[in-house]
Amino acid sequence: MPDAVHSFRELKDESQIAAALEEGRLLFAGSCEFIFGAQKLGQLPPQTLPEIAFAGRSNVGKSSLINALTGRKALARASSEPGRTKQLNFFNLADRLMLVDMPGYGYAKAAKSVKEDWQEMMFDYLRGRPELKRVLLLLDARIELKQTDIDVMKLLDRAAVSFQIVLTKCDAVKPQAMARKQEAMQAIAAKHPAACPFLSLTSSEAGEGIEALRAELAGFALPTS
Repeated sequence: MPDAVHSFRELKDESQIAAALEEGRLLFAGSCEFIFGAQKLGQLPPQTLPEIAFAGRSNVGKSSLINALTGRKALARASSEPGRTKQLNFFNLADRLMLVDMPGYGYAKAAKSVKEDWQEMMFDYLRGRPELKRVLLLLDARIELKQTDIDVMKLLDRAAVSFQIVLTKCDAVKPQAMARKQEAMQAIAAKHPAACPFLSLTSSEAGEGIEALRAELAGFALPTS
């Protein structure tokens, strides 16, 4: 399969860009349903669709991003208690793509055993899921990179799973600071063999970067019948 994200980002012709954006809009305007929540690897649903996983620290905005992409207010629900969600949530998008909401990591109050269990489960999922096409690693643009974020990047490198850094809440950062943040994150991505060499800058509240991300992810979806 060609690298869908590279293909979209390398488009130069305006008509091709418009067509890709429309394809993404149509895909994410389709039906999207929660189908299963897996707390153990043995509970994972059959691999019938290409999968895109959303990873990130607790309260980084994973649920908000999934809701913004799909145009739904409460498809993915954020837990009122950070770090509480401990299962992989699967959402079927138009029978063409599976969106996987991974448990948030890095919650300070989580017990060491919980953190170790999370890492073991995530690594086993990542390395044992052939249909997993990409992990979107969400990072809050307002705060500094944490050691747990770097640890997850290393885990993705070990699992040999392609991941893409997605900066969230970018509307809350001033342009000059955002430019510095973007440069720093690109330098960090360059150090990780599994990382894509580009970032997505998003704001679920303001809608920034949502259309482009839809177009990128649409390239991984099954073709329409």
